[in-house]
Amino acid sequence: MTPDATGSRAAAEPTVTEFETRVRSVDGTDVRLEDTYFYPEGGGQPADRGTIDGVEVVDVQTRESGVVHELASTPAFEAGETVGGSIDETFRTYCMRAHTASHLLYGAGRRLLEDHGYGGFDIGTEKCRIDFETSDPDALDILSLERLLAEAVWDSRQVTWREMDIERARADDEIVFNLTEEAQRADTVRIVEIDGWDIAACGGTHVRNTIEIGPIAVLDISNPGADLVRVEYAVGPTAIRTRTDRARATRRAARALETGLEELPERASAVAERNAELEDELVGLRSRLLESRLEALDEDATERDGQRWVVGELDVDGVGPNDAADRARERAGELGDVVVLTGVDGSAFVVAATTGETDASGIVEDVTAEFGGGGGGGETLAQGGGLDAEPAAVVDYLRGEQ
Repeated sequence: MTPDATGSRAAAEPTVTEFETRVRSVDGTDVRLEDTYFYPEGGGQPADRGTIDGVEVVDVQTRESGVVHELASTPAFEAGETVGGSIDETFRTYCMRAHTASHLLYGAGRRLLEDHGYGGFDIGTEKCRIDFETSDPDALDILSLERLLAEAVWDSRQVTWREMDIERARADDEIVFNLTEEAQRADTVRIVEIDGWDIAACGGTHVRNTIEIGPIAVLDISNPGADLVRVEYAVGPTAIRTRTDRARATRRAARALETGLEELPERASAVAERNAELEDELVGLRSRLLESRLEALDEDATERDGQRWVVGELDVDGVGPNDAADRARERAGELGDVVVLTGVDGSAFVVAATTGETDASGIVEDVTAEFGGGGGGGETLAQGGGLDAEPAAVVDYLRGEQ
């Protein structure tokens, strides 16, 4: 079997993980072999792990001189000697499954998207990702993808690969291209086909049947850029953990809502609807309570420089500075010429609203100068926060100034 465009035999014979060959050259820790089954990094797939004559291989790259294996230390062997290569079978199998899973995902995307293009691919140690070029990002959802993937795995579809004239391949609109720059310049291209599901130009390692992939879990769907949809997925142990965690969370939710799994969606919808109703009721109650509190403050209004000042503490749960500012602005000129309210939202705050004759920002500056914190605003509305004082002390201070 001849090497592919990467200079390695890995893609053509992905199950070979032990081999012997002669050393072509040694340059420090960089080693070139006559033949290699190590997969060099490229096309979104990481380099194989393993050893050459017992020395750890830390990286494999395709360069102008061919496939270069970077070792962890300078080897004892020299050019011309015969050495044994050993590839990490566990990692190779993971990459084969993960890479073939990406082809299943792209095939699923073909079925769900009206327009699609290949936008990128990457295999990570825990999760992988594939990007679609599409103007219809909402057409993909986790459950639809997982259903299609599970069916394609269960169907035990054959995975085959063959060499093809690259120009003929480019003329076929059904073939997706996922190739390194070196492979793009070759006369022939390696075509990977999942029977009745997907066909692509690809130089990666693959399993021979989709049933070998095992469980696949779609982790997330996002939009990393314009006209791009990213699907993150996992195979193997990560996929199993994801599925188990989801099932466990669903059962916990059912128990918390005191219902069965089949009734869970309906029960959850009913609870959400009731929560929304209660939230609306709470907003109304809080508004009425706030209005009642403002009316009570009206009784303690004072005169200052010919203006009516209403100053008081808002001891209403859930009312923060923005709510207080809105209400003070509404009532300035009606409740009083100057309305100053204080309360607690993490720390003490103060808001001031006026008809314009008195500068609201000046009131807030006076308070923050006395009690710390900061704030700002304009002539008719200002607010401050982070005060180092209880609201009652702020009220006493302002009323003492009057």
